[in-house]
Formats: sequence, structure tokens, C-alpha cells
Amino acid sequence: MAWLVTGGAGYIGAHVVRAFASADIDTVVLDNLSSGHREFVPDGIPFVEASITDSVALARLFADYSIDGVVHLAGYKYAGESVSLPLVTYDQNVTGTARLLEAMANAGLSRIVFSSSAAVYGTPSVDVVTESTPTSPQSPYGETKLIGEWLMRDQGVATGLAHTSLRYFNVVGSGSDDVYDTSPHNLFPLIFEALVDGRTPKIFGNDYPTPDGTCVRDYVHVADIADAHVGAARALMAGTALEPVYNLGSGSGTSVGAIMSSVADVTGIRFDPEIHPRRPGDPSRIVADGQAASRDIGWAQRHTVESMVASAWSARQAHA
Repeated sequence: MAWLVTGGAGYIGAHVVRAFASADIDTVVLDNLSSGHREFVPDGIPFVEASITDSVALARLFADYSIDGVVHLAGYKYAGESVSLPLVTYDQNVTGTARLLEAMANAGLSRIVFSSSAAVYGTPSVDVVTESTPTSPQSPYGETKLIGEWLMRDQGVATGLAHTSLRYFNVVGSGSDDVYDTSPHNLFPLIFEALVDGRTPKIFGNDYPTPDGTCVRDYVHVADIADAHVGAARALMAGTALEPVYNLGSGSGTSVGAIMSSVADVTGIRFDPEIHPRRPGDPSRIVADGQAASRDIGWAQRHTVESMVASAWSARQAHA
């Protein structure tokens, strides 16, 4: 038996596949390669190139492989761009998820770990976000992730689906030089690409009510995120009742300015970031409480900020 990892050729998904392999759990990868990379999937892992919106491909996959559960990461993931592409976002993240759940039900599959997001909270009014913090998504992306959680909940009521949803915060770093973050919107790639191109990285706002005036965010290492999926899958296989959602956060935060300083130290490239005005809607601080996930699925923040930066830079350099 194996676990299907949808979006398993992406940055986070490829790390999940490697974490499952380390735990001696077989996987099958489904990815349409719209943002994933075939080379991110290790040799020997069965790979199906298809979209989660393709019901025929899903039915064929579940007929061809013996699947024990699903880790669902596939979907449209760019929160900012989702504002101008709402229909694409809803098609991939809502219609696609519904079709996946339908195919699972038709195949008699009853376990799923869903990739959700901190975007469901929008701009929280509290210093530390818990699972009970009210949700208020401010982009189509965040809305679709919340709807995905509702689909898990409602399918659980209707069919007994065993499920949990993991809300990620700022995922960074690399657990292998074979895989790196290729997003054109995330902080680490933006900094690295600027340095590689000889440009100066930018900070948007240095007048926030934080220790150094720059935004504070909860950065978590992608390998730790991947391990949380293994913990959740093992719990579901053991029949353990899990909470419907878990935050994957450290309980503390790091400022953008501190990240910039760490990048300069790790890379040896000294620079003074360009300071630009605040971007509308950027909260001063978003930090998550991950105690529930620690209690139930073994979540832990095992990496320092320095190791996050160093591992991310090493992987980026390997693909220079």
C-alpha cells in the first residue's frame, strides 16, 4: 500500500515524498507540472502527470495503484495573483479538491491529509494565532483553502472520511539540494534571485511596531513541515482521532530585517536592503501556536533561522 501525494513534484510536496520514504511509507505522485518539476520526484517513485480536476485520470490512478491514503497539496498556490485569477484559483482548489474527494469515495479510500494555509486567517488581530482564531481570508486563495477544509469536514460527516488539515505559515529552507523553492513570490527566492542578479533585496516598510521596524513572520523549515504530514498520516492509519485543523508554526517570529541579516551572513554577500513603503494589507506580526500539532502529530520546529537560510541557499546554489 502507498500514499498518494498530489502536487508531489512541487517544493513542499517533493519534501513530503522524501519524508514518507524516510519513514518507509511508499508514495505515488500526481502532479500536472504547472508549478512543480519532474526532476524533484526521486527515481523509483511512481509518477502520474495529470490534474486533480481530471476525474478520468483520478479514477484510473486509483484503479492502477493500491492507495492507502492521500496527502493533498496540489492546487493554485499564489495568493497575490489569485486576486486577478479567481476563477483559476477556484477551479484548481475547490473543483479539483471536490473531484479528488469524489474519486476517493468511489475507490473506497477514507484517509486524507489536506494542505491548508495561514491565509485562511487573513490579517489576525492577535499576536499569536491559534486554531480557534477567527478565519477571515482576504484573497481567493485563502478563501479556497478554507473551503477545502469545509469539504474535508462535510465529507467526513457524509462518508466517515478520516481527515485533518495542516495550516502552514511561512515555509522556507530545503531538506535536500535536489529541491528548492522556485516561487517567484516568496521571500527567500526573492532575496536570492536579487543577489544572484546583482540587485539589492527590498524591504517593504521599516516603521512597524516591531523590534526593528520590519514585519515579523513565523518561518518554518520545509523538512519539519514534511515530517508533520508523516505524523498525521501515521495517526490516521492508526485510527487516531485528530483535530480538523492544525497550525504548523513555531510560536515565535523573525523579522524580515533579521532574515536579511542572516542571508548576508550565510552567503557572505554584504548588502543594505532597499527600504520601500509598506504594502497595503501587510500586518506587522503573524505568529502561530503549534502546540496542538506538537501534541497530536509530533510537530516540532527542529531548525534554526540560520539553518533555514543556509539550507535554502545551498539548494539554490546547486541549481545555479
